[in-house]
Formats: sequence, C-alpha cells, structure tokens
Amino acid sequence: MTQSVPPSAPPEASAPSQVAALREELRALHRGFRSRVLTYAEMTEQVQAWSAAFPSLVRLSSLAQTEGGRELWLLTIGEQPDRIRPAFWVDANMHAMELCGSSVALSIAEDVIQLHLEAGRVPAERNDLSEPVARAAREALWYVLPRMSPDGAEEVIRSGRTLRSAPRDARLEPRMPRWISRDMDGDGRALIMRVKDVAGDFVETPEVPGLMVPRNVDDVEPFYKIYPEGVIEPWDGQTVPDPSLFSDNDTDLNRNFPYFWAPEPEQQGAGRFPLSELESRAVVEFTTAHPNIIGWLNLHTFGGVHIRPRGDKPDHEMNPGDLALYRQVEAWANECTGYPMVSGFEEFTYEPNKPLHGDATDYAYHQRGCLAWVCELWDLFEQLSLPRPKRFVDRYTHLSRADMISLGRWDAEHNEGRMVRPWNPVQHPQLGEVEVGGLDPSRGVWNPPPDRIAGICREQSVLAMQVSAMLPRLGVDHVASTPLGEDMTALDFRIENLGYVSTYGIPSAKELSWNIPLVAEVRCHGGSLVSPRPRVDVGHLEGWGRGLFSGSDSLFYARSRGSVSRRLLRCVVRGSGTLELLVRGPRVGERSVRCAFGSACALGSTIEK
Repeated sequence: MTQSVPPSAPPEASAPSQVAALREELRALHRGFRSRVLTYAEMTEQVQAWSAAFPSLVRLSSLAQTEGGRELWLLTIGEQPDRIRPAFWVDANMHAMELCGSSVALSIAEDVIQLHLEAGRVPAERNDLSEPVARAAREALWYVLPRMSPDGAEEVIRSGRTLRSAPRDARLEPRMPRWISRDMDGDGRALIMRVKDVAGDFVETPEVPGLMVPRNVDDVEPFYKIYPEGVIEPWDGQTVPDPSLFSDNDTDLNRNFPYFWAPEPEQQGAGRFPLSELESRAVVEFTTAHPNIIGWLNLHTFGGVHIRPRGDKPDHEMNPGDLALYRQVEAWANECTGYPMVSGFEEFTYEPNKPLHGDATDYAYHQRGCLAWVCELWDLFEQLSLPRPKRFVDRYTHLSRADMISLGRWDAEHNEGRMVRPWNPVQHPQLGEVEVGGLDPSRGVWNPPPDRIAGICREQSVLAMQVSAMLPRLGVDHVASTPLGEDMTALDFRIENLGYVSTYGIPSAKELSWNIPLVAEVRCHGGSLVSPRPRVDVGHLEGWGRGLFSGSDSLFYARSRGSVSRRLLRCVVRGSGTLELLVRGPRVGERSVRCAFGSACALGSTIEK
C-alpha cells in the first residue's frame, strides 16, 4: 500500500487573507532597488530582511569578506533551501561601474520569493509568466550573488570614478608615472579633466555645451587634452602618462577566472595568476562545490545584448546540442527583453579572432557545464536609434560625432542632464589650470536612468524564470508490488527525468569527469534484499527538450526518442519490512521513495520524496 506525492508539490494553499498578508510583508521589506542603486549598507539591510522574514525559504551566507571588510552576500532561495536540487545561479556587479546588475539580481530574488509566497498560484499581476514556468521557478533552487565587487561598487557610488572591478593594486614592479583617480574640485565626484592644448585631440561641440568629441581637421581652437580627474604618481615634473583603465587598479575580475586564462600583457587585467582575486576565487570555490548549478546568468552593463558561448571558438566548432539549447534561449531573450543574443567569439571580441581570456561565462560553460550567458543590460544604442553593425561589439567604438551629439541631446531630454556635467575651473597641483567635470558615464551610459530600472528588472526576471524551466527534474515512484511466493515480493520502481535537459545538463557537460551518472541505493529496513545489489548504476536520463533547429522539429520526420528519459528498476525482497530507494546524481541532488512489503503493507506506508 503506497501513497504517492508529486515530485515537487506546491506549498499547501493558504487562505487568500494569508497570501495577501505575506505579499504585503514582502512589499514592506522592499528597499527601493527597482528605482535606484543601493549602497552596500542598504543592500545588506535588504538581504538580511528577507532571510529574517522568510527563514524557511531564504538562506543568507557570505562567500568571503573583501579587503574593505564587506561581505560577498549570497542568497539561496527555495523551499527547503538546504535540499540540493537543480539550481540557477545569478551574479552581478563584478565590474564596479555596472551597478544596474545588482538591481536586476535583487529583483530576480524578490520575484522568486513572491512566487513561493503565493501558495502555488501565479500572481494576477504577473501575466508575463505562465503557470508551468512559475511552477518550474518554484521547484528550482536559486543562488543569487547581487554584488561580486562590493568594494568597487561602493567606490563608484561614492565618487563616480571610472573603475573596472576593485579599488586595489597588488602590482610589485617599479611604477612608471600613472594616473591616480582623485576628486580635485571637492564636489565628491572624480570624473574627467580637460586641459587646453594646441595639440589637443578633443573639442567641445557647440550643439551640446560641455560635450567633448574627437577633433576633426576643420575644427578651430580651443583644443583640449582629456585626462582622468586625479593626479600623476610618481610625478617627474613633465611626463604625462597615457590614461589607462587599470592605472590604479590592476585586475579585471572577468579576466581572472581559470578557464583559458592568460597573463599580462596577452590579457590586460588578468591578475597575477588565475583566481588571484578573493572575489573570483570565492565564486569558483562555491560553484565547484555545487555541481547542481545548471543555469548561469552573469549580469553586466551596457549595450542591450546577451552574449553566449563560445568565447574562444566560432559556432561551427560548438557542440551542436549546446547550440540548439542556446537558440531556444535566444528566442526567449528576444521575446522577453528585446535584446539579441550573439556569439562571444563571433560578435564580441574587441579584435576579430582574438578571444578574451579568463572570463566567468567561459568558466561556467566549459568547467561547470552550465547553460551560461552574459547580459549587457541597458540598450542605450537602441534609445539613440543607432544602426547595428555586423559585429555587435563595434557598436561601442564605431560612433560618429553625430552619434555623440545624439547621446548628449538624449541626456538632456531623457536623463535630466545627469551625464554631461558642467566644467569647473581648478588649479591643478601638477598641470596648472584645468577644468573638471564633463562626462559622468555612470549615470546614463553604464547605467540607465532611474525610471528605466524597473522595466529592465522585470524583463530580465521573466527571462531567467523561463530558462529555469529547462532544468532537469528527477522523479522516483513505486509503481507496483507483486507477490512471488516463498515469502518474496517484487517491488517495481520508475526512475525518470521529467525536465527539459538531461540529468547531465547541457550536452557538452556529459564529458566532464565529475559529472557521473545517476546511482540508486537500495536499503531494506526489515526483511532482506534478494536482488539487485544495494547499489545500482542508473545512468544519465535524457530530458524531453532538444532546443531549436536540432532536427527533431523537422516537418517531414518529427519523431520522439525511445525510453531515454526513464528506467524501470525491480527489487525483490523477502519477508516483511520497508524498502527505501534513493536515487542521486551530482546535478539533480537526490530523491527517495519508501514502500512497505510483506505483512507490513497492512500497516500502510508512504512515499517520501
């Protein structure tokens, strides 16, 4: 006698008044991240509020503490958050200036929490979520790291300076003259400086006062040199160094991950060695210990584009099954966000055929076998109606003077002039008379205006949940008991994958040494096990999904595969007792079922999942 429970039953329905109260409690905890950027203290208050209010649903932990004494907060979200099952990872703000990513990551976390609090229902206002997708998002485990570089983000929020990742420099070699970011006029911001110079390469455009554009041959004086707002160290009294993004901060976290890493000078910002930075090391240590992570969203700004693997080779050298899955994600990405999805190698290498080294998505895809991609939030180019070049990355560099003027006018009309700042005269201790101000890219270029954040958050959250519906879903059921005589009973079990992708995840991940097939353990409590052995190799179970344009959707030969997603297991037992069947795998966690046999059946039994 058995009683079956669905693999991931939704929480027991609550009274409408209880649901309304929980919904209101969640709203009351909101700290405003959908309309502005949170400081580290505010973000800490937000994640701690969620974990305190919903302890059975939200776990808060720290992956590491930074040199600035800030925690790398990680949210684990799901019913029974300590129970391992297929998971979706979201991280953001590894680049200090890309602050909008933190808002999107927190919004995804809040939306997943809300789905759980709605007692199995899809909220009425979420007409962008289907019931199956909402159910899949509830069944998944979510790991959300809203800010990978809290020290860097805090520095940018405070000063507005240009900063790639973390405000530190561990280089030991003797220093040549370099620029050190510093607020020179006391306004609390470190933007840029302009210095009049007859050999200057910039001019101020009359169409947008204050906006600097590259000089043309028919321009007239005054001409300017443009430098970071700051000072030169060491200063020899005459040498002005070339500005560099890494002049006073040495490492780009997104060049410090272990896959395809290369040192300086081959890869700028690489760090001293793979995982030399505590932030990237903490992420790798956690994700390596959690092979159940199958989906991975790496949030950046800006551009309005999704960037998928491979980053090191063209599409014709990619696993065809992986590519078909990414085509499906691309279709959803276009539908949910309006952003295109492009190959990292084919459309997002700054120099054609010269791939980037050591980025997080390559690590997630190649070493962790994840369906991983980057999202560059904020489609500024579309706001300016700029044409899309053949290679998407050229949008960032192929800008004419007319395009720059359009950007300045957009700032005045749609961004309250946050970006193009007035120039203020300053007596610089090294360069003499300069002006500071100019472009503040953190407020309009790198990040959207505050009134655009909410829409971006909602679109990306829907896409993440849609992709979470692709995760595998392990089911284990007792389907029959058959008396065999001589006090023996045959117990039949069905082990199956009810999810979209295989229990090994994406097709290329099957080759990873750690990605072992499913194993079943048979445990007899009372009575005795006749067959099989206590440990049975189940093998990997395929999912029902195959992506787009894999050939399975052929008009002239549409066929299903055979019994690739299911295995039947017969256990023969003697006497009376309870048999437990536990099935586990690195990517799906474990599920178990118990059933009574022999005279114990008269007492009743339950299946536990």
